[in-house]
Amino acid sequence: MKFPLSWLREYVDLPAVTAHEVADKLTAAGLKLESIESVGDDIKNVVVGEVLSIEELTGFKKPIRYCSVEVGEAAPRWVICGATNFAVGDRVAVALPGAVLPGGFEVGSRKTYGHVSDGMICSARELGIGEDHSGILILPADTHLGADVVELLGLRDDVIELEITPDRGYALSIRGIARETATAFGVPWRDPADVEPPTFTEEAHPASIADPSACDRFVLRSVSGFDPSAETPMWMQVRLARAGMRPVSLAVDVTNYLMIELGQPLHAFDRSRLSGPVVVRRAEPGETLETLDHVVRKLDPEDILITDSSGAISMAGTMGGLETEISDASTDLVIEAAHFSATGTARMSRRHNLVSEASRRFERGVDRELPLYASWRAVQLLVAFGGGTADAGVTHAFVDVEPATITIPADHPDRVAGIAYGRDTVVHRLEQVGCTVVAESAVAGHDGAEAPSAVPADVLESPGRPDPAELLTVTPPSWRPDLTDPNDLAEEVIRLEGYEWLPSVLPAAPAGAGLTEAQRLRRRVGRAMAAAGYVETLAYPFIGVRDLDGLQLPADDARRRAVRLANPISEDEPLMRTTLLPGLLKTLVRNVGRGFGDLALFESGLVYRPEPGAPAKAPVLGVDRRPTDDELATIAAAIPRQPLRLAVVLSGEHDRSGWWGAGRPASWADAVEAARVVAREAGVEITVSADRHEPWHPGRCAALHVGETLLGHAGELHPRVIEAYGLPARTCAMELELSVLESALPGAAQAQPVSAYPVATQDVALVVPAGVPVAEVEAALREGAGALLESIRLFDVYTGSQVGEGKKSLAYSLRFRAPDRTLIVEETTAARDAAVALAAERTGAHLRSA
Repeated sequence: MKFPLSWLREYVDLPAVTAHEVADKLTAAGLKLESIESVGDDIKNVVVGEVLSIEELTGFKKPIRYCSVEVGEAAPRWVICGATNFAVGDRVAVALPGAVLPGGFEVGSRKTYGHVSDGMICSARELGIGEDHSGILILPADTHLGADVVELLGLRDDVIELEITPDRGYALSIRGIARETATAFGVPWRDPADVEPPTFTEEAHPASIADPSACDRFVLRSVSGFDPSAETPMWMQVRLARAGMRPVSLAVDVTNYLMIELGQPLHAFDRSRLSGPVVVRRAEPGETLETLDHVVRKLDPEDILITDSSGAISMAGTMGGLETEISDASTDLVIEAAHFSATGTARMSRRHNLVSEASRRFERGVDRELPLYASWRAVQLLVAFGGGTADAGVTHAFVDVEPATITIPADHPDRVAGIAYGRDTVVHRLEQVGCTVVAESAVAGHDGAEAPSAVPADVLESPGRPDPAELLTVTPPSWRPDLTDPNDLAEEVIRLEGYEWLPSVLPAAPAGAGLTEAQRLRRRVGRAMAAAGYVETLAYPFIGVRDLDGLQLPADDARRRAVRLANPISEDEPLMRTTLLPGLLKTLVRNVGRGFGDLALFESGLVYRPEPGAPAKAPVLGVDRRPTDDELATIAAAIPRQPLRLAVVLSGEHDRSGWWGAGRPASWADAVEAARVVAREAGVEITVSADRHEPWHPGRCAALHVGETLLGHAGELHPRVIEAYGLPARTCAMELELSVLESALPGAAQAQPVSAYPVATQDVALVVPAGVPVAEVEAALREGAGALLESIRLFDVYTGSQVGEGKKSLAYSLRFRAPDRTLIVEETTAARDAAVALAAERTGAHLRSA
């Protein structure tokens, strides 16, 4: 909602305050400020001039005129102008040499088209009052010659823009803003809708309401003898432009002006194009309408229409029809003002993707009492500026609507806010927003009747409820359809009293609460990955079939079974992700494309894995009862399994190169080590074994197990995957399921006693067949060494002629320590020999000779 401050001051007796002070007060009242713009301050030396003569210059591609203009100086000025919409004797806005126009544009004397142009004749856009640049701005004939145009047109102003939430439709008008401003400053205000329409017994034009659910009030008034060439007053054009609307014609501008001022959308019909009575109804099957934007729209049976004998002539509250549009020949007008269904208008607007200023207001709720007054004001303005005659008669079709009432205890706002406002303050604030407040009995009325049924049970039965005499029955005003609940009324009292006075009290933390073990694990894992050199990323949880194809997944792979979004953000990514890898790989490609090729990225998040045979979608249940067990089971079956996963990708150098020497490229071993980093934070050991699993290279893929449970996979990506995504060569990745580690947590960590005795080290080099996994050798050594083994580390792998073809040498360092004594050589040697013996039995290993 944009409006100039001068328009607001017309209806509110504001003190000497700035636009920022007004905006601060409105923000405190709950209306969010978008912007404040000071306009017209930069315009200088623009005056009113009269065109004395026009010389048409020839020989140019476009019309060029050399004009003599009187501006109240000693001699006329000669100005070059390309517009043709003015004539001798017209009063125009002239920017003299040295003038400054909006945007800092300076005007001077210059030679052009073979003549000296001593200034510029201005259009509306050049003065910053709209976008019309089709011709020169023509001023009224009685405008004082030489007058300052800025002062004359009121161009110097402050324009405030507010963001209006859907529940405050009344604030989409000067009327609503004026009421809020007057309340905020505690000053009087004048209601622009406070007019007294004349009483008529005859109709302006026959009309009726066929569907009361679509419209409950419909008003028509008519004007005859209207001059379609009449100009919109300049002050109205300026205000419309400041409010963000383009001046069009007098009839259209008047309806737009009153819509902004009062909040009541209006529409003008050409009476000569109406045939028969006007009826408000729903659309019929197959019905169409060509709207003012020259689009033929196929109407839905739920659409609300204004019709005559020929069919639809307007989409009610949204856009008029082209057939009854006001034209340059329209002299007899019918002004329509109505109160249409808010939900019906909103659905129609979205159904046709047609949002207008009128629909914005109707869907938020307008004052149903306004149509009689707004239509009469429109007639007055059209008669005053368009030279027409107000016809006797008014058509007023309506449906009786019982005003809603809300009954609340007088101290309900006090209990909501935690502040003692008091009954008088509550009544005063509710009356300020237009409510009618009547004291009632909580148990029975004065005549012994039962308490009103509008009192919620939780209010009546709440502890410490007020005495019966302190119950209030509140009737909200017609312009506040959002007030339907006791808490709505409490909010009105609280916001007008000031949110800044609400106490800020931190709730006491309940004893024993804190992070769960699973939450602690997730935080530990994140910190461990960062400490290991990985950078965390966050990707959207959406993928497409192309992503799954790029991973080279088989047709029967479970990861291809994905949940499809009903309304995806992008048609290229309509599926919920079943793996974290696509998002990470796209992030890697984006960074490599920007020159960052040495990367180690990780992401943790949910994936969505629907079970085979699950329902396509969950049923939509009502809120009038608790769902049955079968319904809950159906909903649970439709919801996909959502395990928590962690994935990493690596490319480029893992250890950086520099003056100290060559670096080391990231390899499949680093991806496996990333899994070990995660497992160590969970306090579990993972088993690594060779595997074949897309999207990894079949010869460089490791399966990760915790006990007998598959945890995930790690290794180097398949060359086809690297090509499909455009990844650097030898890119590696790892993905595991954190949910498995959470379920495998051993419980609270037990601190192990630290031995005070020295460590004993034994090195051993074993020769094994080249195809034997290192993990199997290590597992055998660890089991064979027994309880004295503290740690084991592989420090060398050798292949060559000294060990023979098809074999490899693995060198391990075994560290032994006892918690209660210093180990002797015989003990460590015996443990080492036992370890070697078990490795020989399981893997065929033998000690390597010197």
